[in-house]
Amino acid sequence: MRFHRPTPLARRPRVSVVIPCYKYGAYLPDAVASALDQDALEVDVLIVDDASPDDSAEVAHALAAADPRVAVLVHQENAGHIRTYNDGLERATGDYVVLLSADDLLPRNAVTRAVALMEAHPSVGLVYGWPQNFDDVAPPTTRAVETWTVWEGRAWLRGVLSRGDNPIMSPEVVMRRAAWEAHGPYDARLPHSADLALWLATASRWDVGRVNGPPQAYYRVHGGNMHLTTYAGWQVDLEERLLTFELLLEGGDCRPADAEQLLRRARRALADEALRRSESAPAGLGEPLLELARTATGDRSLTPRRGVPVAGALYRRTATSLAWHRWRRLGW
Repeated sequence: MRFHRPTPLARRPRVSVVIPCYKYGAYLPDAVASALDQDALEVDVLIVDDASPDDSAEVAHALAAADPRVAVLVHQENAGHIRTYNDGLERATGDYVVLLSADDLLPRNAVTRAVALMEAHPSVGLVYGWPQNFDDVAPPTTRAVETWTVWEGRAWLRGVLSRGDNPIMSPEVVMRRAAWEAHGPYDARLPHSADLALWLATASRWDVGRVNGPPQAYYRVHGGNMHLTTYAGWQVDLEERLLTFELLLEGGDCRPADAEQLLRRARRALADEALRRSESAPAGLGEPLLELARTATGDRSLTPRRGVPVAGALYRRTATSLAWHRWRRLGW
C-alpha cells in the first residue's frame, strides 16, 4: 500500500455511467444530474429500466429528450438486477465505467477524482472511496482530496480474503473499462455479492486505488435497502460472501498460489462474524448464524457466549468503532 499526492487530469477522458432502475423513477432526475456534474470529463449516461410498473421509463425518456448525453434502454420484461447491470455495462463505450443505482448519488467531481488517479496510475483497474449515507438530502461536499492510496492488486485481494469482508459498498467504484471487459460480467450465481466477486477478480490482475478525503458516493438509506439490518439479511450476506470466496479460489486465473490458506482464513473470519452476530440475536434468530459458523469452520462444538461481561462488551464496541474509523479513513 502506497500513498500518493493527487495530480490533476492531463486530458479529458470519457466516462460511461450506467443507472439501473426499477420503480425508482422519482429518484432518476437527481441521480442523472449527479452523474453529469463532473468537471474535466466527457460523461454519457445510460438508464436501464427493468420493466418498472410505475412511470420510471417515462421519466427516463424525458431526461434523455432534455439532454443528448442521456440514453435509455427499457426491458420489456423484468430481468432482475444482475441482467440489468450487465445489459447496461455491455453497452458502455467510455474509457471508464460507473454503475450507479437510481436511488444513490455521486458527489460533484467524485468521478473526476477517481479517473485522475487511474490516469496517473495505468496499472489501477478500479478506484473506490468513502460512501456517505444519507436519507433525504445529500450533504454538500466540502473536503478536499487528502491523498491517493494504491495497493498492489494481489495484496489488496489477500487482505480482503483474510478479513472475510467487503470494504466496498458499490456506488463509489469507478472501473477502467478494460478491467470490466476482462473480468465482467456480474455473476448471476451471486445475486447479493456479484460486486464483491468482480472487485476480487479485478484485483487479481490490476492494482486497486482509493481516493482519500471527500465522499466518493452518497448511499441512500431507506426501507428498500435495509435488508442487512435484519439477522436473516446478515445470514444471506455471510453465506454469499463465503460462496464468493470459494468460487474465486476454486481455480482459474484468479486463484492465488496460497488459495487454500486464504480460504481457511476467510472461513474463520466469516465464522467469527457469524458467531458474534448470533450472540447478540434475540432468541430463535441466532441459530442459523451459529450453524453458518459451524459449517464454515467444520467445528460443531462452537456455541454462542451468552451474557458477555461488561468489560468484554465494552471491548467489542471499542474495537468496532476503531474498525469503522480505520475503514472510513483508509478503506480497509
